[in-house]
Amino acid sequence: MAHHTRIKVRGYHLDLFGHVNNARYLEFLEEARWSLFEAQGNLDNFLKSGLALAVVNINIDYRQPALMGDELLIETGVKSIGNRSAVIHQRVLQEANGKVVAEADVTFVIFDAKQNKALALEGALKEQLEQMAAYAV
Repeated sequence: MAHHTRIKVRGYHLDLFGHVNNARYLEFLEEARWSLFEAQGNLDNFLKSGLALAVVNINIDYRQPALMGDELLIETGVKSIGNRSAVIHQRVLQEANGKVVAEADVTFVIFDAKQNKALALEGALKEQLEQMAAYAV
C-alpha cells in the first residue's frame, strides 16, 4: 500500500488561471517523499550519515487542474531499485473523488557529500529502499 500525504490547496499555490501552478507540484511531491522517509523511521539516521537523496530526473504527467480548497492526497512508493539509482512513483489525487490530478516518476541517487559522488545502492541502503518498495503505488 502506498504512503499517503495530504495537502490542501491554498491561494499561494495558484497561478493566474486559478489552478495549482505546475511548479508547485514539485513542492507537493517533495513534501510527500520526505513524509515517506519520516514514516519509515530512518530519516534522522540517514541525515546524520552525511548522505542525501539527489533527484536526477523527474517526469510529471498533469491530468487535470487542482483548484483552491481542493484536498489532495499524494500516494508515494518506491517503484524500482537499480544499482546506482531508484525510482519513486507518486500520484496526486483529488481526495474527494479519487480523480488523478498528476503522476510522477522521480529518479534519485544516494549522494555522499564527503566523497562528492553517488553511491552504489547496496547493503543497508538497498535494504531500506526495499522496505519502502512495500509502499508501491
